[in-house]
Amino acid sequence: MTDIIDPRPPLPEWILDAYDVICAHGTDPGNHEGAQSVPREQAREILLSADELALEPGDADHALTRLLERGYFYAVDDELRVTTPEH
Repeated sequence: MTDIIDPRPPLPEWILDAYDVICAHGTDPGNHEGAQSVPREQAREILLSADELALEPGDADHALTRLLERGYFYAVDDELRVTTPEH
């Protein structure tokens, strides 16, 4: 079921879990005028080291790509920034 408040298309649960792990462990809310951000390579390392996910390198790359494609993150140089949905 799609969340009516969140306009982003739904993703598989394991990719949403990856998003939650990155946001919880890797983002720095103090940078970039309040935008939460993390370097892409650091996000990948967070996913690979997260015991609750147990991802292979290809899975981590796929999750990051899908999160970018669906607008959960946007890229600035080598950094991923969290997209905040408008309400």
